[in-house]
Amino acid sequence: MKDSQGIRQDKEEIEGQGFGELLRYTVAGFAGGLIIAALLDSFGLQRSPVGQWIVRTLSGEGESILEGFYAFRRRMLKERGTLAEAYGWGKFFGMIVPWIIDWGSRILGVNVYGVEGFYIPYFYAMSDQIGANVSGLIFIRRKTGSFSRALLTYFRQPVMLTSLVIIFVVPAGLLSARLMGFSPKTQILTALETIVANLCWLPPFLGWLMK
Repeated sequence: MKDSQGIRQDKEEIEGQGFGELLRYTVAGFAGGLIIAALLDSFGLQRSPVGQWIVRTLSGEGESILEGFYAFRRRMLKERGTLAEAYGWGKFFGMIVPWIIDWGSRILGVNVYGVEGFYIPYFYAMSDQIGANVSGLIFIRRKTGSFSRALLTYFRQPVMLTSLVIIFVVPAGLLSARLMGFSPKTQILTALETIVANLCWLPPFLGWLMK
């Protein structure tokens, strides 16, 4: 097994690279979601399913599209792989899942505005985060050379640990808000609910601070 000094070196090589750029993408996604939401509400489309899909995609996953381009650009430039790049690929490929869940729930007759629909904004906000977490772990595994060392490095990596924590905290917050009477009856409320749930900026923020 690798000693503690070797694990520290793994951690130092992996963390804190490229996360500042990912943070800018998150802000752009939030802004885009709010702007589109305001426009849709002004046209009387407060409960348009297609409108909600667009607003939630931008508010919860707008950064994932841009992060996918970031990862693709790094790959095309043949730059050395980083955790931020792996994180971006994971978020990009994880963004399609909530579309299936959202439209499938509507077809099945789930009340997307009530308590039982709390999971829909969760997946818009967090499915890409789940993908990023898995992709990040795979990246660490490749860098460290074994799964046991990857786990040790993973649990010493603030970016990955924060990502894991918010995956479990966010659904509790969304469910509590719905139980207390919140309902996304306008596109602005839809955007705000998704933005508040979208804590995906926290892991890159920590990565940026560490750098």
